[in-house]
Amino acid sequence: MRTTATIYMLTGISIGTIMVTSSNSWMLAWLGLELNSFAILPLISKTKHPRSIEATTKYFLTQSTASCLILFASTINAWQTGTWTITQMPDKLPSTLMLIALTMKMGAAPMHLWLPEVMQGTTLLTSLLVSTWQKIAPMVLIFTTSNHLPSNITLIMGLLSTYLGGWGGMNQTHLRKMMAFSSIANMGWTLMTLTSEPKMSMINIMTYMLLTTPTFILLAQTSTKTLQDMTTMWTTSPTSSITLTFLLLSMAGLPPLTGFMPKLLILNELISQNMTAISVATTMASLLSLIFYLRISYLTSLLNTPSSSTSTTKWRQNMNNLKMTQMAPTAVMSTTALPTLYP
Repeated sequence: MRTTATIYMLTGISIGTIMVTSSNSWMLAWLGLELNSFAILPLISKTKHPRSIEATTKYFLTQSTASCLILFASTINAWQTGTWTITQMPDKLPSTLMLIALTMKMGAAPMHLWLPEVMQGTTLLTSLLVSTWQKIAPMVLIFTTSNHLPSNITLIMGLLSTYLGGWGGMNQTHLRKMMAFSSIANMGWTLMTLTSEPKMSMINIMTYMLLTTPTFILLAQTSTKTLQDMTTMWTTSPTSSITLTFLLLSMAGLPPLTGFMPKLLILNELISQNMTAISVATTMASLLSLIFYLRISYLTSLLNTPSSSTSTTKWRQNMNNLKMTQMAPTAVMSTTALPTLYP
């Protein structure tokens, strides 16, 4: 029964995302976003714990507020232009309200405080959905309206997201909160070139999803939730430890891994637009994120000697080799795809 309910919820999430990505009307897009948000609420509250109920409530209130702003902005735009078409939004007021609403749905600064609390209050796999799949529909709408969005506000929100995401992640010991602040920082990189080169922003967010998916799956397979758990991952599964280290370094943007490619392209675009100071500030903000990525990598693979443990304590996990084999292509693509993605 529980598996059937989960399948229905995932189907609702998928249908809502498809409705948003395939529609050209704000009303259909709004209905798709609502279906997407309501379908994931039972998944967030699945663990029957007060913290998960709190996370569900925060997610519902935040998404409802953002949906109200979307409906308000689209109504103003329809009143001014006489159409509900997504691509026609020439006035600054509805476009600014729409930008604020969609970035609130994705968890970008300064409307980001709900994301770490929601991801901490639910399971690792549900956190994966919140940080990846739930961002597809709002990101498609932002990409569609990118030529009407205010560039100055977008740049300010991008800088705030990169700095607040980096600062927030440095203080955490729970991996779900650290991944939430990592998502916020990555959204900042995505917003930096949204108005000047939206395709580059889409490459960045898709690359981040490609990196985040195997990372969350690894954490879920090894039941790793805190930094203290990371110190014992080597004796649990050395292969997982090495793979997770490369994934984290790739998310940090270190060359020659995959995560370096979109950051380099974004910085190159900012410099070509005569925004050298902003590109330098964004680069400095990436160092904040690099600190907690290196912190996790150090605890994962550099703290212990590469030797197996002879202890047979009950808490040690037996990794499912079949699931690890299914995840291997994604992990390899996430870490070594730079030669194929970079011209």
